[in-house]
Amino acid sequence: MTTTTQPREPEMGLTFEKVWAMFRESDRKMRKMKEDLDEYLRKRSEETDRQIRERSEETDRQIRETARQIREMNEETNRKMKETDKRFGDLDNRFGELAEHLVAPSIMEKFNALGFHFTDISTGRRKIITGKDKQAVAEFDILMENGESSVGVEVKSKPSGRDVKDHARRLEILRRHKNSIGDKRKIYGALAGAIMTDSVRNLALKTGLYAITQTGDTVKIDVPEGFTPKAW
Repeated sequence: MTTTTQPREPEMGLTFEKVWAMFRESDRKMRKMKEDLDEYLRKRSEETDRQIRERSEETDRQIRETARQIREMNEETNRKMKETDKRFGDLDNRFGELAEHLVAPSIMEKFNALGFHFTDISTGRRKIITGKDKQAVAEFDILMENGESSVGVEVKSKPSGRDVKDHARRLEILRRHKNSIGDKRKIYGALAGAIMTDSVRNLALKTGLYAITQTGDTVKIDVPEGFTPKAW
């Protein structure tokens, strides 16, 4: 038997429709790639923003926490400093009271040996009171008086230069008060210390104050050659 073969139709080449379809498919793929890329970038941006916000919030939290800790440390330091100042103040007052008790028993005798002849002594922060308003004008640890003069004594455990200046001002106030009530008695001053440095002693003497120092169980009045006490 003889087989007859049908002739094949010739394949068509690229047509406009096929090319257009290829472009459309390529464009779709490109748009899809762009959308995927945009989505990826958007998510990355959001994640980056989230991380930045979290880090910023954490940084802010750490800054606030650090500021809080510093504030608490400052408050605690101030509290401890106040407690320490109070303790030192209390201790200094106790030493001052002790020094005052050591000075007072023999101080009038020591000044009388210098020719003052005091007959009256007051201790324990004596207040000088005005005649009208009854307000304290000045306070002295020890005040000795007679008909001609007065000596106001300031007692410190360890006097400083500031104590010298403060006592001089205290004596000036007493002088003005005495003048206002017609009391013309001379006023002298003295600074006593259980421990007194040479610089404070020299400043006291230069100011015209007697310097009183402890020696053993008693005290001595330092009257160097050429010293002239100031009369307020």
